Amino acid sequence: MKRTFAIFLAGFVAAALFAVLVHAVLVAAHVSGPLTNRVHGMTLRRLWATMAVGLGLAGVIIGSMALVRAARRIGNHGRNSAIVALVTGIIALVNGGLNLAVATGGPGTGNGVVGGAAGFVLGLIGIALGGLALSRSRHAVLKSG
Repeated sequence: MKRTFAIFLAGFVAAALFAVLVHAVLVAAHVSGPLTNRVHGMTLRRLWATMAVGLGLAGVIIGSMALVRAARRIGNHGRNSAIVALVTGIIALVNGGLNLAVATGGPGTGNGVVGGAAGFVLGLIGIALGGLALSRSRHAVLKSG
């Protein structure tokens, strides 16, 4: 019960952080109103944001798998996977933040604002999962060795 509640709470916090980041970018760029000109298709900034989202999602998946391996305390303990999750999470966090920093408009302008915010949040989650798995794998190694 506690684990399920913690997972739902973490998901809610991630969604709230995502919404706050998108709103902050819209307010900072003074484009919080409706758009008259929308850009359709893939732009370079949208591609950049999509790659940040992909890396962040990979970091979350790899970090959660490493956390499961570290919890089993059998074999490798997921140490290498935890390091990969940390690195991909950092890369996604930096690229998502940079995309948000250089955005000059809101959603629909082709700047990748939504993808940048999603990459930033997923990068944070990937870093947290990777760090937790790394600390648990260290504890498992210290206890067994």
